[in-house]
Amino acid sequence: MARLLIAASGTGGHLFPALAVADRMPSEWQVSWLGVPDRLERELVPTHYPLHTVRAGGLQGRGFKKLLQLWQLLASTIPVAQLLRRQQCEVVFTTGGYIAAPAILAAKWCGIPVVLHESNATPGRVTRLLGRYCQKVALGFPQAQQFLPACHPLVTGTPVRQGFLAPAPCPEWVPQGKGPLLLVIGGSQGALGLNRMVRPVLPALLAKGCRVVQLSGSHDPDFGSLQHPGYVERQFSNEIPGLLQHCNLAISWAGAGSISELAACNTPALLVPFPQAADNHQVANAEACMAVGAAVLMLQHQPEGQPLSRMLWRLLGPRLRGAEGCADPLTQLAAGMARLAVRDADQQLVHLLCELSMATRTRRR
Repeated sequence: MARLLIAASGTGGHLFPALAVADRMPSEWQVSWLGVPDRLERELVPTHYPLHTVRAGGLQGRGFKKLLQLWQLLASTIPVAQLLRRQQCEVVFTTGGYIAAPAILAAKWCGIPVVLHESNATPGRVTRLLGRYCQKVALGFPQAQQFLPACHPLVTGTPVRQGFLAPAPCPEWVPQGKGPLLLVIGGSQGALGLNRMVRPVLPALLAKGCRVVQLSGSHDPDFGSLQHPGYVERQFSNEIPGLLQHCNLAISWAGAGSISELAACNTPALLVPFPQAADNHQVANAEACMAVGAAVLMLQHQPEGQPLSRMLWRLLGPRLRGAEGCADPLTQLAAGMARLAVRDADQQLVHLLCELSMATRTRRR
């Protein structure tokens, strides 16, 4: 039986691509998971795979606090190495973030190959520092190669869950009507700034017949403040594939996972990068999408600003006026998303992991 350790933690952007790969591994593989206590993996992973946790966090702050965090990160390498030996793992797969650091260092210590997947156009700090110790660094965007001169890159795209690759029905609770459907979604945690930017421009669109679904997350104090027959607001939904496949335009953060799901569904997008994203990587993601004509980029601005209103009218106006045609901007963006989409990223990574596992077994004999 082949054995794989997956190290992925924190946000949906790290966890969902890893889960997509894990779910495609051959049935004879034994998959274990490495995460951090009290993060999203506690909810998503244990029902599918054995979850092991270590303390590993970012290097925030200064002075003694930062030194303590660095020591904690390095010290966690020891229990990870013990786990790798106890489980007799043959290969490690990680999607980056700080959990990747002890996983990569422990695997190097134990002589186990590592595949690191970097989904963003601007690689994260751990990828830039430790990618050279991995057998392959798989990339979601080709633009990331320029930051990784000492690595062994392979452009695979970012894996998405199978639900986004098969036709899904439009949820029954979506507002009915002939007007275009606008979806506002801020990722797995919601997006307060994005909600406040978008909400003031919606009444004018609704008055012209646009339908709107807004997934506002669980921390928005203005939840429920807008009422209209053509508007539905929910904190979250587990029917994202159906929403993406049936909406005419999505307003979204520019996380790599969200972009991959949008592309898999050929969903035109207006991308609003999260302003506090590390290394401004969401701007780089959005620019990579713009380069192939798949999305429009707009920086987050104050709610009273007019840029968003003007852009939405430019994108949705032809549909609201019933003038949809070959010059329709949404049709052009959908074609760009189709060019951006990589629907076999999970299979490429599974094939790579199987090859490395075979090489490990041959070397151990």
